[in-house]
Amino acid sequence: MAPAREIASSANMLANARSQIQERMAAGRIPWIGPLMLVSARSVLWLTLQSFLALVLLALHRPTPFRTAGNWWIIYGTLVDICCLLGLRYFTRKEGIRLRDLIGPIHLRYGRDLFVGLGILALSYPFMMGGSYLAGVLVYGSTAKVPMEFILQAHSLPIWATVYTLTVWWIIQSATEEMTYQGYVLPRLEALTGRTWIAVSVTGFWFAAQHCMVPFVPDWHYLAYRFLMFLPLVLYIMLVYLRIRRLAPLIVAHWPMDLGVAIMTGIH
Repeated sequence: MAPAREIASSANMLANARSQIQERMAAGRIPWIGPLMLVSARSVLWLTLQSFLALVLLALHRPTPFRTAGNWWIIYGTLVDICCLLGLRYFTRKEGIRLRDLIGPIHLRYGRDLFVGLGILALSYPFMMGGSYLAGVLVYGSTAKVPMEFILQAHSLPIWATVYTLTVWWIIQSATEEMTYQGYVLPRLEALTGRTWIAVSVTGFWFAAQHCMVPFVPDWHYLAYRFLMFLPLVLYIMLVYLRIRRLAPLIVAHWPMDLGVAIMTGIH
């Protein structure tokens, strides 16, 4: 017999099941504005916050204010997460469901979701490497010509910011990103358009595009490389979600990715 918590989690899954979403859509409880706003929200918010911080630094007469502001993207990224969570809460309440319902069942018995998540992570590496290779060839002509130091935008942060980045940021970031694009936007665009490929295309575009904003650099090589680099990965994890319709394993798989980003970009 399954543990009581798994039974309760399975009941929660019904709220974000495809059939239930279609019923709420037919009842007029899922407006287009929700998924269309949230699918682009993270990119817009990151660029807005970087620009605002750059204006503050400019007023303080700091050199290269826009680039310096971009060095803090992980820190103000939590504000992006908070805004997205507030938006998700608003639109899920209009549907009559909870924010928690976007996650679906969590299977803790025998560490099931942990191992499934690690399996998803392991299978993601060919997509990461393939995306990096494809982007390098298409944008720079060869992977040997990719200026990795420029692409990574590595930088130093104060000790308090580094500690926060390594202990808190990635936990919130990964969960919020998966809830936004996969738990909310993807299945609702699928229901609203009636076409899975349209939902995957729109969500995948913005899912990949947000990585061009962390930080934003006005250089088309940089932007094109980062977009193409992440596109195969986001398409892969979206297809995984469409297969399992649960977020817990995907969040587990996402955590090491974001922790790695925190280490690569902020520890020097």
